[in-house]
Amino acid sequence: MKSLADLHALRDKLKADIKLRQSSGTKIIVGMGTCGIAAGAREVMSAILQELNKRHLFDVQVQQTGCIGMCEKEVLVDVVRPGEARITYGKVTPEDVPKIIAEHVVNGHIVEELVVGRLDQEQAAGRVHNSWRS
Repeated sequence: MKSLADLHALRDKLKADIKLRQSSGTKIIVGMGTCGIAAGAREVMSAILQELNKRHLFDVQVQQTGCIGMCEKEVLVDVVRPGEARITYGKVTPEDVPKIIAEHVVNGHIVEELVVGRLDQEQAAGRVHNSWRS
């Protein structure tokens, strides 16, 4: 960093990254437990943030979570669109991210070949059992 302008540019970039993590609307949740990190979750998280920024999708909230016990399916990424089922994608790589963002986050079409679980609103409320795939 060599100038005040560089510092301002860095501040603006970091503010945009924070906004991606804290906004309302659609949520993307990345499994960042030890197993997820070992499987490449940091790279997937980075790819998600880059893809959202590239597409100017500043209303998507990005969060991380710990291990949920499906270590063999890491990297796990959940997409939760308002009023829709929570979809868990498994064995996600950075190369899968543009497709998940374009198809599911933007257009509402689930990327079926990567799905390992679904949790609809009734399941989330505890009225019925989960439908996780083994």
